[in-house]
Parts: sequence; structure tokens; C-alpha cells
Amino acid sequence: MTNSDALPTITRLVVATTNRGKFTEIVALLQGVKVSILPLDRAGPVQVPPEGGDSFQDNARQKALAVAAQTGCWSLADDSGLEVDALDGAPGVRSARFGWPAASDADRNDLLLARLRGVPIEQRTARFRCAVALADAAGDVWESEGVCEGRIALAPCGLRGFGYDPIFEIPAFGCTLGELDLEAKNRVSHRARALAGMRVILCRRFGG
Repeated sequence: MTNSDALPTITRLVVATTNRGKFTEIVALLQGVKVSILPLDRAGPVQVPPEGGDSFQDNARQKALAVAAQTGCWSLADDSGLEVDALDGAPGVRSARFGWPAASDADRNDLLLARLRGVPIEQRTARFRCAVALADAAGDVWESEGVCEGRIALAPCGLRGFGYDPIFEIPAFGCTLGELDLEAKNRVSHRARALAGMRVILCRRFGG
């Protein structure tokens, strides 16, 4: 795989995100697919629609279609979030907007932990869910989904990853996603599982 602009014979795939952590994970998970992966800021001025859909699938599809239409390139978009059983599935599709508008990742983690104060560890079950959509400029769409089961830790732990990773614990590992290095995370994460399905689609079309 290459991210070079100097390979006109290789299909360009624009990743519809401004989140650098997410982009890095996607590049690693699609290693070997014969496409030239571009971050959004190298695709020209592009307007990504807000995540206002009713599901992760809706949001991913809308973003991929919008970016593909504006750039004329293939586009890959994802929407993902955290579903906490003790909070009736919240924050769900509002995971990136949980709390107040200027809230940081740390703010959102603190808010979520506060909402779960007093809830015992065995009742803090949760899952990360990720929907991935691939779109071409003609408006055709392919989709995949992945889920990672776990629970919400009692306190943040780990400095790796991003978002809710420091408070999402995988009991089998005995640690949070924030404590795993990228290679280990990419073996178990919701995004890894969603992109495994998408990787099959990409390889069939472009090779790899």
C-alpha cells in the first residue's frame, strides 16, 4: 500500500474522517490492499455531512457517499460508538457528541464514569460497534459492521488509542483498549472486525 499521490494507476481511496487516530488505524488494517489511501485533507475542500442519522450504518453511508460525490474518488467512512447496557445503550450514535459541544475525550470519559457511579463491575457491560461504508462516485455502496464486547472500567487506564479506549475494558485481556498497542488493538477492536469484512470487498475489486 502507498499513500503517494504519484501513482495514477492505483485507485485512490479517501478516508472520510478528520480523526488522525482513526485514520492511522484504518491504514494499518488495510495494509496490502492495492489502493492509495488518502486522508480527507489531501482530497481537496470537502464537506462531510454531520452524523445525524438514526444508526451507525446511516451515518457511515451518508459520509461515504458525500465524499465520493465531491472528490470523484472511492470513499471509505465509518461511524462507531459505545453502547452501555446500564445506560440503555447510551451514548450510542451520539458517542462523539456525548456531553457538551466542546467536551474533550477525557471530559466524555469522566461524564460516562460519573453516570455509572455505584454500578458494580459485573453490571457495566458494554460494546463498541462500528459500521463501515465504501462508496464510489456513481453512488454504489458496500457495507460492513463489527462489534467488540467488553465493560466499562471503574477508572481510566492507559494512554494509547483515543475516545473511550481508556475506560473500555476487555475482561479476557484484563486491561483497557487504552493499554493495548495498535497491533494488539487491531486484532480485537470493533473497527478491526468491520474492516476485515470491508477488506475482503476491497481485495476482490482492487487486489491485495
